[in-house]
Amino acid sequence: MNKTLAGHKIGFVGLGNMGRANARHLHAAGAEVVVWNRSAAPAEAAVALGMKRALTLPDLAREIGPGIICLNLTMTEVVETVVFGVGGLIEGLSKEALIIDFGTTGVPETQTWSHRVNWVDAPVSGGQVGAEAATLSIMAGGSESNFQRALPIFQTLGQNITHLGQSGSGQVAKLANQLIVAQTIDAVAQALRLAELSGVDPALVRKALLGGFAESRILDLHGDRMVRRDFEPGGRAELQLKDVRLMSQLADSVGLDSPTLKNSLAQWEKLVHEKDLGDLDHSGLFRLYE
Repeated sequence: MNKTLAGHKIGFVGLGNMGRANARHLHAAGAEVVVWNRSAAPAEAAVALGMKRALTLPDLAREIGPGIICLNLTMTEVVETVVFGVGGLIEGLSKEALIIDFGTTGVPETQTWSHRVNWVDAPVSGGQVGAEAATLSIMAGGSESNFQRALPIFQTLGQNITHLGQSGSGQVAKLANQLIVAQTIDAVAQALRLAELSGVDPALVRKALLGGFAESRILDLHGDRMVRRDFEPGGRAELQLKDVRLMSQLADSVGLDSPTLKNSLAQWEKLVHEKDLGDLDHSGLFRLYE
């Protein structure tokens, strides 16, 4: 990889499946990457690759100064705590620093945060596979100047990069994405189980459908997982539920009455809470139909 980020110092908070890969790509592109993670092992692994570890969030913020800090966190309340809570980044954050939030977080909260610090919401699509390959689709919201500051990082991590508009618009686009994903996983699960119950090989049905109008990445990747009953988590079902809740809240706030979204929410709630299967990959929604 070309050293396109040579001379840049970038903070990175959150080294889960997505964050680990993203931080590694930034490091490989020549950036000096300073990491923080709640648990020690992923941070120590980053250090072994040549990155630097900050022991506290304010220390990381002070180390980065007027530069850029990336967040790869799962929940809106976690972002709030990491940035603005006691012992959070805010205690050492430069007024010139820019925060990039790669997670899927609440729209109103994102808009509020952008009035307090320089902020770009940049949720991604492509999952762990896209993160590992640096082919993520990145949906960015924020001012034009902040987007341009973030662009070299986006170009290192992804391929389809879209600036949607002001703060919060990236999160709106991601929730639109997740609305399609959550309901398509359900449709694929039903279709393959229907085939199975009818005595037709679901693997062959999937193969046949991939050549037609129903073809999708979800049918391809998650359909394969469903056929093989392989639900080791890439994207966990409990996080899909979190996103469906966020999109339901957004739909309510803008007056969209969607019966299919309400049904989708009920299905994901059932999988995660009634069946206690939130640790499965989100393709594990198939289990509802077994």
